[in-house]
Amino acid sequence: MRSILPYVGSIVLLGHGMVHLLGTAVYFELADIAEFPYKTTLLGSAVNVGDMGMRVFGILWAVAAIGFVAAAGALFIDWDHWPLLVGAVAVFSLALTVLDYTVAYAGIVVNGGILAALVYSHFM
Repeated sequence: MRSILPYVGSIVLLGHGMVHLLGTAVYFELADIAEFPYKTTLLGSAVNVGDMGMRVFGILWAVAAIGFVAAAGALFIDWDHWPLLVGAVAVFSLALTVLDYTVAYAGIVVNGGILAALVYSHFM
């Protein structure tokens, strides 16, 4: 009998992917979220990428969302290579959240937790 942990992990990955869509919505100016304001800078306002740069950044957030949905499905069906997919998507997401740390700091913690759980599952 399979443990409940893969199912819980799939839900966490799916939820994290859905949160990434908030970044896409904000950076395409489709949503106005007080805690996640539109801006044209990254790395704590150190780098100004302009409107077009933020649109590209919004696309990257959508790519991460799709990646997490795929990773959730891979874990759910116990695909042989799910750890590689989960790790790759979490590292990609971590890079995005670090670039946008002023509003996405919680994502840094979540991605760290996902990566820690992945390492833990490897040794169990």
